[in-house]
Parts: sequence; structure tokens; C-alpha cells
Amino acid sequence: MSFVMGPALLFCPADRPERYQKAAERSDVVIVDLEDAVAPADKQRARGAILAQLGATGDVPELDPSRTIIRINPAGTEEFEKDLHCLKHTPYRHVMLAKAESAGQLRELEGYSVIALCETAAGIVNAAAIAAEPNVVGLMWGAEDLIASLGGTSSRTEDGNYRAVALHARSTVLLAAGAFGKEAIDAVYVSIPDLEGLALEARDAVASGFGAKACIHPNQVAVVRGAYAPSEADVLAATELLGAATTAGAGVFQFNGRMIDGPILRHAESTLRRAGHSV
Repeated sequence: MSFVMGPALLFCPADRPERYQKAAERSDVVIVDLEDAVAPADKQRARGAILAQLGATGDVPELDPSRTIIRINPAGTEEFEKDLHCLKHTPYRHVMLAKAESAGQLRELEGYSVIALCETAAGIVNAAAIAAEPNVVGLMWGAEDLIASLGGTSSRTEDGNYRAVALHARSTVLLAAGAFGKEAIDAVYVSIPDLEGLALEARDAVASGFGAKACIHPNQVAVVRGAYAPSEADVLAATELLGAATTAGAGVFQFNGRMIDGPILRHAESTLRRAGHSV
């Protein structure tokens, strides 16, 4: 089954089935959340809501499995086992493992394509080993749970920028994903009204190499999509640069006052791919 990864992923509480379709329609991928978005007393009802979407015959899901991720509870918990029992009765085979901390935990999810959510100190330290697991298709990081696991109180400084430890975690997950050819997903932006701050962070995610960014509100989706969609000027510049490279032949050359070599050409190719052009 082919799977769409992004660029805008939208979380939806699993115990709010009336929101499933709206979340799916407004995003590239919907993440039906059985973990933090659902109170402990409501988790069984949330699993029931997922099963209820399968319809009377049990074989026609309301949500497209190729555009749906189920975020499950951390490995080693009773809720994790219950989540897996639920998923056995569904067509959903793309999961996000909350608080992923070791490669061994991923082996418990054989048969699933997994996005490992590294959001604890152990998860960040072991990000490379996690990324190396064959069933891992992507890595995401989480700032708030990470800081909580360290006993901290805030992932950001008063000016809104990430603290050094959060930036280190972000870079570690991005590098681990890249080293093993897996997708990297940037963390959510928790200040919902601050769309300008979200846009700035999403543009940085694009420039840094994150393939997608997660959202917690539908209003954030358009901002993330906008950050990932190259402007006409960007597309034109990339096209002209690659055309000049064809004329120049192999090796380093100058273009518009810049030295151009292989990595710069790959940047241009990435821009065209994001614009939907074949390269």
C-alpha cells in the first residue's frame, strides 16, 4: 500500500470521530491520536470509535488507510497492547509510536509501517538505532514531552525560540532520519494563533530538510503547505540554474555570481520536486 507522508499532518483525537473526516479533508495525512489527546478514562471508547468507522461489513473504512496514521500509546504499557489488539481488526497499518525509545520497541510492531516519535531523552539518544529498523518509515521529534522527561519547564525562551537542548534534539532526529533514508517530520507548533511564527518555523523545516510538519489545528495546515510549496520565483530560479548546469557540463561553474557545484544543484532539484516537477 502506497503511503502519503505530507507535507501537512494533522492530529485528531481518536475519541472525536465526528472530526475524522474533516481532519482528513483539511490535511495531507490525518493522525488519529490514541495517546496524549485522549484522557485515560476515554481510551477504550476511542478505540471503539476507530472500529466503528469500518462500517457494517467491516471492510470499507471511512478513512483512507494510505492517508491515515494511528498514534498508539508507548510500548510496554497496557494501553499499547490494547491499541495493537484494536488495530488487528482494522486496515490501518501506518502507526506513530509515542515516546519511542529503543530499536527493540520497533520490533514489536512487525507488520506495521512506523513513524517513531522521539520525545524523551532516551528516544533522542537512540534516534539512529531507531531509524535503522526496517519497519521505520519516518522519525518525528517532540519538544514538550522531551523537556518534561528532563524535568524542565519550557522548550522555548521568552522570545519564542527553541532552547539549545530542543534544537539539539531536532537536529539529532533530522540527521538520524537522513542517515538511514527515512522521512523526518518536524514537531508541532503549539501556539495556535501565532501563524506568523508557525510560517517562520515551517520555512526553516523546509530549508533544513524535514519532509513534513505536524499540525494540531486545521488553521495551521495552509501555513505549512504554503511553506513547502516553492514560489514561482523559486521554481524559475531552480529551472534556470539546472539549465545552466546542462550547458556548463561537468564540474564547478559560476552562475549569477555564485559558485555552483553538486550540492547546490541538488538543492535546486529538491525545489522542483516540491513543486511537483520531475527531475
